[in-house]
Amino acid sequence: MPIFEYSCRGCAHQFEMLVLPTITPACPKCASQDLERLISLPALKTEDGTQRAIKQSQARRMKGRTEEIVAQREYELKHDD
Repeated sequence: MPIFEYSCRGCAHQFEMLVLPTITPACPKCASQDLERLISLPALKTEDGTQRAIKQSQARRMKGRTEEIVAQREYELKHDD
């Protein structure tokens, strides 16, 4: 199913929608079917973008791990049996 971008001529709302050949799209805001299909820009994958995404993912994982370690240490200090 293709995803298309539309702009409603009635309320100027812009949205994306999965469109089946048997369905006439309508604006989710005002229900108008007076729509203009917009030209979508393709998503580009580059080596630089991929490396940046990997680094951001690793940073999020390390931050979460650091928070777990700190919480465990605080628990151990409070519950020193």
